[in-house]
Amino acid sequence: MQTFAANQVRLGFIGVGAMGSRLVRRLLARGFKVTVYDKNQRNAETLRADGASVATTPAELAASADVILSCLTNDAAVRNVYLEAEGIFSAARAGQTVLEMSTISPSTSRQLHAEGAKRGVNVMDVAISGSTPAVEQGTITLLAGGDDELFHAAAPIFDVLAKQYFLMGPSGTGTSMKLVVNTILGVSMQAIAEAIAFGEAEGLDRKRLLTVLAQTALIAPAHKGKLATAEEEDYTSQFGVGLMNKDFGLILEAAESRNLDLPATAAAYGVNSEAFKEDPHADFSSVIRQMEKSLEAKVSK
Repeated sequence: MQTFAANQVRLGFIGVGAMGSRLVRRLLARGFKVTVYDKNQRNAETLRADGASVATTPAELAASADVILSCLTNDAAVRNVYLEAEGIFSAARAGQTVLEMSTISPSTSRQLHAEGAKRGVNVMDVAISGSTPAVEQGTITLLAGGDDELFHAAAPIFDVLAKQYFLMGPSGTGTSMKLVVNTILGVSMQAIAEAIAFGEAEGLDRKRLLTVLAQTALIAPAHKGKLATAEEEDYTSQFGVGLMNKDFGLILEAAESRNLDLPATAAAYGVNSEAFKEDPHADFSSVIRQMEKSLEAKVSK
């Protein structure tokens, strides 16, 4: 299998919202020819200025591309784009490649792989670990599930998008690993939120608490910046509370299918859900605010 160098393949990219548009711009800047599609056509049209072509349906995009990438909101959106009438597979041809980058259930990743195989289309799940600033900086991590030869062929694309990338195993293991990573991301954020609320209850100065906590070895890089923004009561979304809520649901659903109980994850999901109801547009770190509100409510009684 030839490698997917910029001068050898035509790319199609479906889903050019906050993450997808940034990924496309990186590819265009490195010389790849990219056709884009988004359900919101305005998202796609904004990329014309960067050199992208625009398709009006997923099927039209599939007809023009050798390698198709997608970055969509959830399982339903992925199934619709690939499996419905005028979807990718309706116009796919043998020998095409799909790099599906959405955070979805491993079972949906495996379903796409099986449906692609029926048509001679190579499908790999390539989950993204990292926020929108990391996408812009090219510092995300990619977690892939699928064929080893395909993984190495896609290296020129991965090199443009990511700091590092790993093949986890067969189809579905990329999305499984993403859920593993986000289990730690979400549960750790909840632990931090609880620790902050506890510290404030003990009478610690909030600003000093957050500043010092960020300097300890316990705070991972993914969470360190969240303490600085929380110090300013700034919960502007970089990784939205709604996306974390969706991922918690996927994690717990997958665990249940394996008869596995995840009590800490379930508890974190509960607080995250309350934060999501309070402000659906906030960052997932808004669980800090949610725990502080819980503390205030108890103190005022």
